[in-house]
Amino acid sequence: MLKLDGVKVRISGFIILRGVTLEVPEGGLIGLVGRNGAGKTTTLKSIMGFLSVFDGKMDLDGSDLLQVPAYKRAHLGVGYMPEERRLIGGLSVEDNILMPAWATGNEEGLDRLSYIYRLMPEVEQMAGRGASQLSGGQQKMVALARALMSGNKLLLLDEPFEGLSPALGDKLARTIQELKVDKISVLMAESDRRRIQFAEKIYTIERGEIIQQAEE
Repeated sequence: MLKLDGVKVRISGFIILRGVTLEVPEGGLIGLVGRNGAGKTTTLKSIMGFLSVFDGKMDLDGSDLLQVPAYKRAHLGVGYMPEERRLIGGLSVEDNILMPAWATGNEEGLDRLSYIYRLMPEVEQMAGRGASQLSGGQQKMVALARALMSGNKLLLLDEPFEGLSPALGDKLARTIQELKVDKISVLMAESDRRRIQFAEKIYTIERGEIIQQAEE
């Protein structure tokens, strides 16, 4: 589904990614682990097109992703859950989830919403609440639901388990694992390897380079 080959990214004149190479197969649950500043978030943002790649290749489902503008990547079935969640507090949970469908003009947004609610019934129970009224853990669940609105092929999750209680973390992990049934590929960036022990393969990144690959 996704293949990065020698991807390099420069920010403010400094090379942050120094040739990242990794693969996420169709329906695969893949981890990207590293300390803060190692390049995890930069990798995800480069896939989304938020940061420019100056060297290397990036392929999504057989297409050259580097030729696709950032604003069109959600149209390709890619969903992104940022570490800081970025929900709009003044909108309801349901409106936050539907925003990617509105932005891309997806007329099947309500059908996708029904799928998300079946997958995450606890989010449906919060549908009418304002996003600002939720706890941090609840906001994480809503942020995942929003990423799923456009991410019917590939999900990019940045520190999805950071700050979650063990119970909520287990629930989130089960939800992510259920995506495999629908062949949705997942790339999870985490600083703590123990949080994503269910990943099928984990890449370790350090100073912008992949230094280790491990099958779980």
